[in-house]
Amino acid sequence: MHARILAIDAGTTGVRGFIVDGGGRIIGSGYREFTQHFPRPGWVEHDAEEIWEATLAACAEALKVSDTAPDAVTCIGITNQRETTLLYERDTLRPIHRAIVWQDRRTADRCEQLRAAGHEPLVRQRTGLVLDAYFSGTKVAWLLDTVPGARERAERGELAFATIDTWLVARLTAGATHVTEPSNASRTMLYDLGTGAFCPELCALLDVPLEVLPEIRDSSGHFGDSVPEAFLGVAAPITGIAGDQQAALFGQGAWTAGTSKNTYGTGSFLLFNTGHELVRSGAGLLTSVGWRLDGRDTYVLEGAIFVTGASVQWMRDQLGIIDHASETEALAAELPPGNEGVYLVPAFTGLGAPHWDPHARGLLIGLTRGTDRRHLARAALEAMAYQTADVVAAMTADARIELAELRVDGGAAANDLLCRFQADMLGVPVVRPRITETTVLGAAFLAGLGAGVWSSLDELAGVWQLDRRFEPRMHDTEREHLLVGWRAAVERSGGWARITEH
Repeated sequence: MHARILAIDAGTTGVRGFIVDGGGRIIGSGYREFTQHFPRPGWVEHDAEEIWEATLAACAEALKVSDTAPDAVTCIGITNQRETTLLYERDTLRPIHRAIVWQDRRTADRCEQLRAAGHEPLVRQRTGLVLDAYFSGTKVAWLLDTVPGARERAERGELAFATIDTWLVARLTAGATHVTEPSNASRTMLYDLGTGAFCPELCALLDVPLEVLPEIRDSSGHFGDSVPEAFLGVAAPITGIAGDQQAALFGQGAWTAGTSKNTYGTGSFLLFNTGHELVRSGAGLLTSVGWRLDGRDTYVLEGAIFVTGASVQWMRDQLGIIDHASETEALAAELPPGNEGVYLVPAFTGLGAPHWDPHARGLLIGLTRGTDRRHLARAALEAMAYQTADVVAAMTADARIELAELRVDGGAAANDLLCRFQADMLGVPVVRPRITETTVLGAAFLAGLGAGVWSSLDELAGVWQLDRRFEPRMHDTEREHLLVGWRAAVERSGGWARITEH
């Protein structure tokens, strides 16, 4: 196949451009970082113009490395950091303020006011999210209320709200298109999962005028065409968009109910496909749209684990007991079967899903005089699998769908010992793809479907390639014994900051 899909991955610290061919192979890439701004404690901002310049540079490099002429690009796909929020002028495309990043906490007090006023049940019911500064809605209101004249200009239709996908489409099309799609829209705290549209009641509650919001289109389809004068000489249709975690799920080929992916990074994001059934969590998980194809939404449950790979970084950087993260597998493998009762609960910043204990703190338990760095390496790897098993148990209970298999990506997915142990803890296969750049593959797959490079998901299934499948081998009684120890350790870590605070 001679297709050349230009996939843009606009992340939190940089932008990557990729050229993907019709066989799903990455044949060229480029990368540019951009600046992180921290104007006050808890505030995080990006310069949207710098993001655009990084996009141009990364894509130019990808075109050059892959020897792809601008007029040979078949279509464009986008995946992006979610929830990051900006407002720009429709006529000039000039941002009126730096973008407020998903990590930013400046609207936490506003969220607390809304919670105290009794609005959280409405937000939870309509959006599937918790009422939190993480999401875009209160960020938009802050910009409207803080930048002089912004609210009046917004009500006159002069300003446009954008998450990063919307911003890139606006720049690619030279302002011709103001659009988004459901995986991003469902993370704004303004989107009604039941109607598949922005909710006037939520917009009124958060004081966001409907006039600033983009049009919502299918995740795979036509979003507009890039303008050669604006984008490196490329004139191609933009035909696929998804937020980064949903794009990774799509890029993993996890398209049916009961499939799931876990990305092992600094922390982990675990997404569980519930199909066309909208599942509302009773365990504090988030409900979002995975993607919309042919006008129909596929839903996901999402659980965030705060610390997975970061525990290995801690061993390397703070403890100094390893030089490279890759050493952990060999160290852990030196121990006989079993963990000899040593557990690490990496609650360095509290515990995320499904425990949601901000006052938990890290705990290393089960130490004896014979404990050494091998045990710590083993405990750090096992903690990734235990935490994932906790989230999966909550997800399958919420969805009442059994997990068929877990597809994995991210840096630690290269660790065979972790993958084998994860399969044992879940009792289902763990599947690792040959190409682990699953986020960008998701954007490319959606774009290729939208442009006709692939005619269907069935045809696309032949593009996804398996590296290795890890089957569970552990007996149920041994698995339960290990999990009992883990749960006891988690319980002991709970609320520790409250106990020790002065």
